[in-house]
Amino acid sequence: MKKLTVALLSGGISSEREVSLNSGKQVFAALDKEKYTVLRYDPKTDLQRLVVDAPKIDAALIILHGPFGEDGTVQGLLDLLEIPYQGSGVLGSAVAMNKLMSKQLYQQVGLPVPSYLALKHSDTVDPAGIAARLGLPVVIKPVQGGSSVGMSIVRSEKELPGAIQKAFDYDTAVLVEAYIDGIEITGGVLGNSDPEALPLIEIIPDKSHEFFDYEAKYTAGVTQEICPARIDAALTEKARTYAVMAHEALGCKGYSRTDLMLKGRDLFVLETNTIPGMTATSLFPQAAAAAGLPFGQLLDRLIELSLEGR
Repeated sequence: MKKLTVALLSGGISSEREVSLNSGKQVFAALDKEKYTVLRYDPKTDLQRLVVDAPKIDAALIILHGPFGEDGTVQGLLDLLEIPYQGSGVLGSAVAMNKLMSKQLYQQVGLPVPSYLALKHSDTVDPAGIAARLGLPVVIKPVQGGSSVGMSIVRSEKELPGAIQKAFDYDTAVLVEAYIDGIEITGGVLGNSDPEALPLIEIIPDKSHEFFDYEAKYTAGVTQEICPARIDAALTEKARTYAVMAHEALGCKGYSRTDLMLKGRDLFVLETNTIPGMTATSLFPQAAAAAGLPFGQLLDRLIELSLEGR
């Protein structure tokens, strides 16, 4: 079998640069060098070199998070260069990065989402009106972004303006969402034409963290992650179905990870990640390992999926 030349992209210029670099190191270490010649690129500095090298590249692994990596921009460049890559294309990547558009598409296919409203910079913030419409607490987050950057849980009207401004520091639009007090779970999906739901993971940040924030995501030992999630078979099946429905509603391809909240017997879809964290201990690789696909083999599978049909 021919040895493939794989471009590994990590780093970039988003607020999640350090996470991406760490993921890239672990992906590089896990790739089988007997199968792949791995060329590494940081889009912050290496785009010209990537363009020059394009004719010799068989496939790319995009290990980038946030804007200018997960939002369709790099995907569009690779399409122009005719380099296959793992995961969603331009449209699915761009739509999933926009939390407002994602919610609208979830609703169109009948997926339940928390009540929400969107704000632009030019909008007047009416704390009493927001509280009356959505209740308190609420979750405030930038419409575009990841890793919970710029996100807050607000429990009083007086905190609303400051939290909204914090989110505006990261984006020109902000989402205000009713807070769901329940169990957070996440559902991975793997495949192209017939995507398969992976085992669910239950996420439990320690008591010093109000939610699964940036520190809780990336500090070892802060969050307990239980796979499979401790919910009954009926809810498990429902959540896995919702993860696949979300994946398909957004036009995702290859793989994705959808975050959900469970309150009582009710499930709510929060958002979908088209390039989930990709260290060996990240949520998606954990779920894949529980399904019998260890990290190195998962990377092999993602490369296979990127080349499928070509």
